[in-house]
Amino acid sequence: MEVILKQDVQGLGYKNDTVKVKAGYGRNYLIPNGVAIIANDSNKRMMNENIRQAAHKAAKLKQDAEALAQKIGELTVEIGTKAGETGKIFGAVTPFQVADALKAKGFEVDRKKILFKEQPKQLGTYTVTLDLHKEVKHPITIKVVAE
Repeated sequence: MEVILKQDVQGLGYKNDTVKVKAGYGRNYLIPNGVAIIANDSNKRMMNENIRQAAHKAAKLKQDAEALAQKIGELTVEIGTKAGETGKIFGAVTPFQVADALKAKGFEVDRKKILFKEQPKQLGTYTVTLDLHKEVKHPITIKVVAE
């Protein structure tokens, strides 16, 4: 019996794979639990169309991320924070502060997509990576200054 998997199944295959399974396993476990559907012609066409549309959406998301990365370019963002006399700041600079600074410059970036190599705890210049897409990573420079 051939089935099309609707989700990843360990040891069997990945989502949208067409796999051969024993008839009892397919009829009694995979199909009733919503893990797979029977691989007939109409279901195969539907799966191929879904894959094609998902690929189109993924390409659009990647293209948007690349456009944003190009627009940001070699941006340096300045973040003001309270600091002691030795240059050590109170607390640390967070992705939320970086996202607010980027928003002030006109760039909308989710705070969850801002990655630090090292958490800024001193005044100075740091490099931050923006994870805009799984294939598009863009570095920016942040300058931590005393208020």
